[in-house]
Amino acid sequence: MAGQLLPAPVSVPREPAQVKEKVINMSLGLVGRKIGMTRVFTDDGDSIPVTVLDVSNNRVAQIKTAETDGYCAVQVAYGKRRAKRVNKASAGHYAKAAVEAGSVLKEFRISAEQTASLKVGAAIGVDVFEVGQKVDVTGTSIGKGYAGVIKRHHFSSNRASHGNSVSTNAPGSIGMAQDPGRVFPGKKMTGHLGDVKRTTQNLVIVRIDAERQLLLVRGAIPGAKNGDVTVSPAVKKTKAAKAAAKPAPAKAGK
Repeated sequence: MAGQLLPAPVSVPREPAQVKEKVINMSLGLVGRKIGMTRVFTDDGDSIPVTVLDVSNNRVAQIKTAETDGYCAVQVAYGKRRAKRVNKASAGHYAKAAVEAGSVLKEFRISAEQTASLKVGAAIGVDVFEVGQKVDVTGTSIGKGYAGVIKRHHFSSNRASHGNSVSTNAPGSIGMAQDPGRVFPGKKMTGHLGDVKRTTQNLVIVRIDAERQLLLVRGAIPGAKNGDVTVSPAVKKTKAAKAAAKPAPAKAGK
């Protein structure tokens, strides 16, 4: 009604937005080299394709703690590097730990209990893994150079006959002329293919050769032969693991 004052608006405090924390794999892994692929046979005669990984000579170069660095981690050195190829900063870092300079220096986030059990300069063997365990393997994929849209994005080719002579493998239209008059970002086009960091998850360790420090992982992994790889415990749970961890539903009373 006219002449009546409206009540003052009441501000309702909003609840703070819940920020999803980033999941960090707090597990110790190994750095290795891809030797190649082969196969192993089970007792039943089944053939299993495996990738052989050399994870020998992993040594602790540095141990980080929450008191000194703000978080717990371990630096693992792998491989060899000639002395003249090591700069002064890296040479001092390796000399402080009294370990041989490596071609790869990888850091793994671990718990405080694990840092207490490690020592600088100590060797880390394949005993950190076990047969049947699922792991994630990270490597650099094979570079393919400059590739077309059919090889790079799995486009279909145009018809190869009936008047088509120059646009058999052409990508087709990439946009409109006047509106919007530009090519949208992220348009799938030709370009460089491969030579990027990739991770294959949930691979099963089929066999472990403790004497030669070899891991035999089921399936293929990214990268070419003699490429550097990182092996760490799997971060994702499979459907079977989730079903086993899920509590059974309570039965309704009669």
